[in-house]
Amino acid sequence: MDASSALLENITNPSATLEGWLKVGWGSITVGHLLSSLVLLLVCLAVIRLLAGTLKKLLNRTALDEQVQRYALKGVRALLYLLTVLMVAESLGVDVTSLIALVSVFGLAVSLAVQDVLGNVAGGMVLLFSKPFTLGDYISTADGEGAVAEITLTHTKLDTPGGQRVMLPNSKLTAGQIVNYTVRGVRRADHTVTASYDDEPEAVRRACRKALERTPNILPDPAPQVVLTAYGESAIEYHVRFWAKTEDYWDAHFKSLEEIRRAFAEDGVTMTYNHLNVHIVDH
Repeated sequence: MDASSALLENITNPSATLEGWLKVGWGSITVGHLLSSLVLLLVCLAVIRLLAGTLKKLLNRTALDEQVQRYALKGVRALLYLLTVLMVAESLGVDVTSLIALVSVFGLAVSLAVQDVLGNVAGGMVLLFSKPFTLGDYISTADGEGAVAEITLTHTKLDTPGGQRVMLPNSKLTAGQIVNYTVRGVRRADHTVTASYDDEPEAVRRACRKALERTPNILPDPAPQVVLTAYGESAIEYHVRFWAKTEDYWDAHFKSLEEIRRAFAEDGVTMTYNHLNVHIVDH
């Protein structure tokens, strides 16, 4: 039935039934189709809202990272909205098969154009699930080091000690080595010092231990170590090792170097260094 003639008939004939109104159409689409599609759309939106709320509650009970939960929820919602569009289109008589084919071709074209971005997204998901580091950790990578400021699906942002913001692609991070200096809560400092062959090893170790006792923030367990490690061409090499909490590491690191120099001077231990002797010969 033509839309204009159907409307004219219903106006001139008050006894027209609801069925007549529902048969009013524009081509193959009638008012009845539009109403049923509208009802289907509202039902689907309500179901999506219900499922999203339920999924959010379930994810909150898991140990997944908050960002992983957010991205998973967005992905599920996008999929449900796509299914809703297809269902409503089919109820209106649209050829869904051709629409799905069109979406597939478009998705393939987009994936080829942004394959590097997709690689970073995949790397971001790996980082968020495996958790080699979290916000605030200090890490070192092949492309830079610093404190983790933000983890996104495509990049990880680091704040360097020099006040710079470095953005590293997630695909590079997952493919390379990551050193996390913060995750254990403690760090070990290693100093290499040299002393003269004329100084007794025990005297050198005693001076080093005295220096470490003066240095604050050194942990007693594991106990600090002073060991002889090598005989050089003009000096004996010692390694001084101790542990400190991550937040105290650099203060203890630098302070211990100062105390070792002072202890050597007090105990008469010769701290050797490379030097050149020049002999002048008179002819």
